[in-house]
Amino acid sequence: MPAESGPAATAPSGRRKAPLWQQVRDDLRTRLERGEFTDAFPGENDLSTDYGVSRGTVREALRELRQEGLVTAARGRQPRPAGEAVIEQPLGALYSLFASVEAAGLEQRSIVRTLDLRADAHVAVRLGLEESTPLLYLERLRLADGEPLAHDKAWLYVPHARALLDADFGNTALYRELADRCGIRLTDGQERIRAVVPTAAEQRLLEIPQGVAAFSIERLARAHGRAVEWRTTLIRGDRFSAVAHFDARAGYSLDLAATELPKT
Repeated sequence: MPAESGPAATAPSGRRKAPLWQQVRDDLRTRLERGEFTDAFPGENDLSTDYGVSRGTVREALRELRQEGLVTAARGRQPRPAGEAVIEQPLGALYSLFASVEAAGLEQRSIVRTLDLRADAHVAVRLGLEESTPLLYLERLRLADGEPLAHDKAWLYVPHARALLDADFGNTALYRELADRCGIRLTDGQERIRAVVPTAAEQRLLEIPQGVAAFSIERLARAHGRAVEWRTTLIRGDRFSAVAHFDARAGYSLDLAATELPKT
């Protein structure tokens, strides 16, 4: 088998002795900065052919670009430039992150870290309950196309909450199970969205590239006036955006000065 030739035509002459994966990485980085891949990003096979290198060399180059936050390259999925966030949340609507991920054409999956019944005095007060009231607690690492998207914690006060303990929240939406198993459909609520600098532990958990911020989302959701859910979500800022719709007559209003959500 002939030795890999590599992207000699595009690599600077002073770096001809650099490993091939570095040459491919540097050339792809330059092409990304020029906006060459606006419409589509080549797959591993195409890149291997274009550069005259093995797929292993291409994978190493893509791994480096992914760590730099320039390319999204989940296992078994077509690589793509990181670019703008692909998952949109509508402001002013009760939305499901599960549905938002699917609407973006991405595979939705969750890793359930905790699912149990417990008391939490702080959350109970927010829900207008006695501090010792048992609540359903669900903690998940949310994935989109196999890549970490959000760290989600939800507390719910609902009749027959034990029915939710049998749900497969790795592959289904919380609100869907809440409706099917408990007969409860959320009707309204409030959210606060803040931009935050993730901690080192949060960066590792969500694989957030260096220098990328995150969104902290707090939600109080109700069913016909009764507080049902308190949720906190940390979501990657490079994969998520909030969108508001308005018109010249009706307009829209956002309370940017609020610092706390009501406790009831």
